[in-house]
Amino acid sequence: MKVYVIAIITSKPEYMNEVKNALVELMGKTHKEEACIQYDLHQDKEDENRFIFYEIWEDQEGLDRHNGQPHIKKFQAFANGKLQEAPMVIKADRVI
Repeated sequence: MKVYVIAIITSKPEYMNEVKNALVELMGKTHKEEACIQYDLHQDKEDENRFIFYEIWEDQEGLDRHNGQPHIKKFQAFANGKLQEAPMVIKADRVI
């Protein structure tokens, strides 16, 4: 069963460009993952420090593998102290 995810990442203003570049790099590596169907990065028009990922994964197992990937661990280490708050991750089922 497919898993739909919205992840919201909010950088501290002074790190916005660094975080954005790291997220773009993360996106490129994630697109190569077998279970990744869609992984789109957006930047909020009202708050340039807020980034939103819209993700679709083949299944929960694929998402779990993604969360254990070296590029995810690298971003987590990089982001330490550069974000306003912990990322918000929402998993959902598609209604229609």
